[in-house]
Amino acid sequence: MKIIDGKLISAKLKEELKEEVEKLKEVGIVPGLAVIIVGNDPASKTYVNSKEKNAEKLGLYSVKHQLDEKISEEQLLKLIDDLNNDSKIHGILVQLPLPNHIDSKKVLNKISIEKDVDGFHPENVGKMIVGDKAFLPCTPNGVIKILEYENVEITGKHAVIIGRSNIVGKPMAALLLERNATVTVCHSKTKNLSEIVNLADIVVAAVGRPNFVNADMVKEGAVVIDVGINRVDGKLVGDVDFDSVKEKASLITPVPGGVGPMTIAMLMYNTIESAKRRGGI
Repeated sequence: MKIIDGKLISAKLKEELKEEVEKLKEVGIVPGLAVIIVGNDPASKTYVNSKEKNAEKLGLYSVKHQLDEKISEEQLLKLIDDLNNDSKIHGILVQLPLPNHIDSKKVLNKISIEKDVDGFHPENVGKMIVGDKAFLPCTPNGVIKILEYENVEITGKHAVIIGRSNIVGKPMAALLLERNATVTVCHSKTKNLSEIVNLADIVVAAVGRPNFVNADMVKEGAVVIDVGINRVDGKLVGDVDFDSVKEKASLITPVPGGVGPMTIAMLMYNTIESAKRRGGI
């Protein structure tokens, strides 16, 4: 069993990205990321601060728009419009969740597809599904990078994803299919879930339930990727019961320190990619 060090993999990727930013600056291009946060949700603030710090460390131009939770939908859409038209900005990220009076779908669809570095716009999602060039959602793409870094064979393997969200489960299935895995997506209505997970060579847990995947569900030698982030008694835990499952898995990601750092690295990757595309590089 090997514990996958997401911090190490993301640090190596960020070193490469930093060099790319320096090269872009030599030709007068500074990748720019705008982050919008509405309200004072502590978890959202933590994520946004981490994104800001990472952007600055890599030499990106970074702007944060901290908005009052009472802001109108119209005002938020106007800000996105302004950022769509701002040539210094290559990536726009709206931190979710948004307050109930704002339609998240409308907001995400307002972001120009050229600046949709989260990969959530339906047009980018459609391009991803058909295998065209698109901004890929950061967490699923981060999982792919982990598997590639660890030289995990994906072709012909049975991958089971637990969770069918638009942010992780569905795009994860598309990216694994693209790499020739046989993919099963399980969810809350799946019958015989344990038996299905037990057939998996690669398990991706993204269900949002602490310690949901236990050792009985995982076959010997499986690769287990834990996307879950849950707070239990003030402590961060994943969707996988790490202590029991690590005894059976050949590779496993911890929480924290597994997939999380990769999500932010892929956001930076997408922003730099956007700047390169705009600069015709």
